[in-house]
Amino acid sequence: MAARQADVVLVGGGVMSATLGMMLRQLDPSLDIVMVERLDHVAHESTDGWNNAGTGHAGYCELNYTPETDDGGVTIERALKINAQFEVSLQFWSYLVEQGILPAPKNFINRTPHQSFVWGEKNVAFLKQRHKELSAHHLFREMEYTEAPEELAEWMPLVVKHRDPMEKVAATRINHGSDVDFGSLTRSMVEWLQKQPNFELMLSSPVHYIDQRDNGRWKVRVKNQKTGELTKLEAGFVFLGAGGGALPLLQKSGIDEARGYGGFPVSGQWLVCRKPEIVEQHHSKVYGKAPIGAPPMSVPHLDTRIINGEPALLFGPFAGFTTRFLKQGSIFDLIGSVRPTNLKPMLSVSKHNMDLTRYLIGEVFQSHGDRVASLRNFFPDAREEDWELQMAGQRVQIIKQTPEGGGKLEFGTEIVAAKDGTLAALLGASPGASTAANAMIDVLERCFPEQMKTEQWQERMRDLVPSYGQSLVDNEALLTEVRARTLKTLNLG
Repeated sequence: MAARQADVVLVGGGVMSATLGMMLRQLDPSLDIVMVERLDHVAHESTDGWNNAGTGHAGYCELNYTPETDDGGVTIERALKINAQFEVSLQFWSYLVEQGILPAPKNFINRTPHQSFVWGEKNVAFLKQRHKELSAHHLFREMEYTEAPEELAEWMPLVVKHRDPMEKVAATRINHGSDVDFGSLTRSMVEWLQKQPNFELMLSSPVHYIDQRDNGRWKVRVKNQKTGELTKLEAGFVFLGAGGGALPLLQKSGIDEARGYGGFPVSGQWLVCRKPEIVEQHHSKVYGKAPIGAPPMSVPHLDTRIINGEPALLFGPFAGFTTRFLKQGSIFDLIGSVRPTNLKPMLSVSKHNMDLTRYLIGEVFQSHGDRVASLRNFFPDAREEDWELQMAGQRVQIIKQTPEGGGKLEFGTEIVAAKDGTLAALLGASPGASTAANAMIDVLERCFPEQMKTEQWQERMRDLVPSYGQSLVDNEALLTEVRARTLKTLNLG
């Protein structure tokens, strides 16, 4: 059987692969690109609207991005970085909207204020300090802070209604926050790509084999789950954007850079309310503080969501332990990922993260009443019968080998690339999809370095992302310019 020759193979039909495919198509329309997806349609795992928070993660409301220091200060560097990265995504989406590649913004992104809400004297002091430090920076200059009951009632009526008036509470708000339906966004990008020449989408086609030939090109073998047909692909570049499935594929690739990486899978669930009389009273994303020992993906929040055009309220997520790397994966995924090169880091992480283990066990055994009791911290009048449980997606947190040979649990996203630039994989979870454009630019710079230095690609990158090559963290005038454009184009202002 002759191998199907391609320039690029994208493994996974989620937002990361779609974003990289779209960028490559804009940079060089002559590239022959094949996307392979194990399920029968794209954007059905981590990217699906019900499987992620849908928050345009910008550091506005996520308190875990601004940890408190021992002396009572607040560290804001990570929030600044994530905010600037999300601005890159907004610029890229704005370009695609302006070119008619994406549909009207309301089909995938909607203005939803981002708010943080805390209670208790210590937490209020933290939030006040956080506001002081963040709002002094131009990326967060629009952030508001209040402890006033009348303002809180306006910002988040469900949250403060019938709350103990003697309880000390506070909130911050950014009005131009967003709710993003990453599933709809991804499907729109892939639909456009399918209409272009030199692009092929292969569904129901998991990767069974991946290996690099002596000439540097990659052999990728996929098998159609419906027909049993085996297809051999050969490409100069492979991207593993398969969510939780990326780690096993990275290990199969055999590249040296994969050594020492492991994965810690975490499942998730939401409480969902679709009753119009309740949904219509809440128009924001309200984030609180995570319980001690909880992973960052489990920061509690009460969200306005618009998924496939339908509004709803979500609360959660509630985490749980799983051995699956994908929502529709195998219970043997975790065991199958253990290698001699990552066994020590994985055992080390297990030993030093007992708080996380106890937290996950507690989450697994919660009843519906327990979950609604947690919801009442954000919505005191919540009734059990108004909310139903919805399964969310799987997330695989990175376990990374330390220089000492032990392991460290990472809660972000990371690009792992072969030294010859012929293969790259994206591992990890939050902020994930929100920073897809920035992450895929990183892939381009590491795996297509010569092309990215050419005047043609440099000019095209500035068309796609006007701030490309410059720092939004340091350049206030540039931030003002690009933000004015994106807020207008995407109807977020």
